[in-house]
Amino acid sequence: MQTGISPSLAALTLCVAVTAFAQQTPAPATIPSRPTPDATGTQARPPYLQQPEQLPAERKTPQTTLPPVVAPAQPSEKAPFTAYMPFAPEGRHVYDRFSGSVYIPVDSWMYPALTRLYSMGYLDTMFLGMRPWTRRSVLHMLQESESAIVHSNNEEAQEMLAKLLTELETEIPAGDRPRGLVYGVESSYTRLMGIGGPVLRDSFHLGQTLNNDYGRPYATGFNALAGASTVEEWGPFSLYVRGEYQHAPATTGYSNTLASLLSNIDTIPYAPPNAPQDTIPAGQLASQNPFRLVEASVSAHLLKHEISLGKTDAWLGPAQGGAMAWSNNAENIYSFRVNRVEPLHIKWLSSLIGPVRYDFFLGSLKGHTAPNDPWVHSAMFSFRPTRDLEFGFQRTVIFGGAGHAPVTLHTFLKSFFDISDSTKDEKYSRNDPGARYSDFNFSYRLPFARRFATLYMDSIAHDDVTPISAPRRAAYRTGLYLSRIPKIPKLDFRVEAVTTDPGVSRSQKGTFNYWETVQRQGYTNKGLIMGDWIGREAKGGQAWLTYHLSGNEWVQFEYLNKKTPKDFIPGGTTQNEYKISVLKRLRPDVELNAWVQVEGWKAPVPVNGTDLFKTGLQRNAVGAAQLTWYPKLHGSAQ
Repeated sequence: MQTGISPSLAALTLCVAVTAFAQQTPAPATIPSRPTPDATGTQARPPYLQQPEQLPAERKTPQTTLPPVVAPAQPSEKAPFTAYMPFAPEGRHVYDRFSGSVYIPVDSWMYPALTRLYSMGYLDTMFLGMRPWTRRSVLHMLQESESAIVHSNNEEAQEMLAKLLTELETEIPAGDRPRGLVYGVESSYTRLMGIGGPVLRDSFHLGQTLNNDYGRPYATGFNALAGASTVEEWGPFSLYVRGEYQHAPATTGYSNTLASLLSNIDTIPYAPPNAPQDTIPAGQLASQNPFRLVEASVSAHLLKHEISLGKTDAWLGPAQGGAMAWSNNAENIYSFRVNRVEPLHIKWLSSLIGPVRYDFFLGSLKGHTAPNDPWVHSAMFSFRPTRDLEFGFQRTVIFGGAGHAPVTLHTFLKSFFDISDSTKDEKYSRNDPGARYSDFNFSYRLPFARRFATLYMDSIAHDDVTPISAPRRAAYRTGLYLSRIPKIPKLDFRVEAVTTDPGVSRSQKGTFNYWETVQRQGYTNKGLIMGDWIGREAKGGQAWLTYHLSGNEWVQFEYLNKKTPKDFIPGGTTQNEYKISVLKRLRPDVELNAWVQVEGWKAPVPVNGTDLFKTGLQRNAVGAAQLTWYPKLHGSAQ
């Protein structure tokens, strides 16, 4: 049954919007107090931050105002914390309400480090379920917990803080002056990857061998990519561009018989214009050598919002393995976006629900043929009623497209607020509110274990106001993250279980989650699911064991399992993957990311006693190495 946003959620939306623009004045986020001076006037700092300091002989008593501590420019192996950012003078604010900044890509090393800090009990202003974060919003999160981390006995947290602040040092010029121009090449990278054995590249049906990789092409043989990104920030304006050349060798896809079977499962006749189609890799597939903009956006900062046009990342969910509502599994879409990047405190209301963040974007989807080029919009609200609890509601609507009745303003507004069922006649008319998917997620630092254990859940439902109102019809990804293992502080562990196969009659033949009667190629962009890679109807799980060599280096082991039922794909499918990866800094500005992955999978697709795809167990191995150079950005004060 088709439903829309509930009146209460609509009212909350209006309340937040009105409050944000009419009632609130931006409140600067203050820097935590610097360490207090001791009897000699020297700042009392943790041992790893202490520096020899020559004091004038005549200074006998503490001064009421001290200049900021200036750290040496270059860290070293023996003193990894020397680049720690100095404290600002007492009573001064680092936050500049008029300065905008670019988003940090969701595949950056900074996200695992920030998430680990959060699970250690810090970064209380973080919204884990709403990514990406901007450079300045991350800086403000760190500043809020800076003093607590520095004065703790958690050396792992202190090291991560130092590395993260060093990464963001151009956002705070010397002294307390507002940030001026920031510009330069952010990164330049090259990846070489070899694949031996048959692979899967079909998240809408059989599965994927590589996931959450921006929809980059891959095939058996030699694969490569080379790219670079640039950052430009000036006052409220910012520009981010990340482009890359991608190569994947030619390969052989599905037979015409298998392609027709899968297309019929989608209730799409496999004939032009629906053949070929991006969701079904069929026939002889030529080698791919595109130049692609992975991210490219121009933004303006207004009242703690980033208003942007272009390609930007989105990861809407607290999990690491996937996000039900939106992830980087598919290529980013071009969109218009309004993102409240700083927490909003609403008078009276925030005493109950805590600070609020919201995010909205609107764009078009590519690779669809039935109908062609539909539109999509996403709206999310997230709340922090306590320092340890976060929960959020999200809604994705896919609507319109060539071959569908024209979209009107009435149709667009109906996709937000309509709560009635849609008849068959409405679904194919200009009154169709679109394919509506609702998400609910939360994360919670557990009682008595708030310094190392975080529980979280992500859920999505089709045709319901929210997964909370129809829990039996929802898909789930649940997880537990232990940021430190007792007696092994450098080791962390994470486990997640996921299902998109609820026990209801409609969840059969893949025609429930990520699919819809009109938008039959549903939740995809250029052929790949833009939500959770697990797919339309499947069950599985992932686990990670990570040993941290330093604040931005680690060794990780990952296991993945996925099973698709027989009522969706004849014979069902099974995937098992084992992966070992290393993230290591060869120099402070050069990163090596290397991994080896081994996969075994079964997808025979038997029909009338004949296997239409691969008979028996298939195996493949992936070996990859990526070198990334991080040049120092140029920055200045106003």
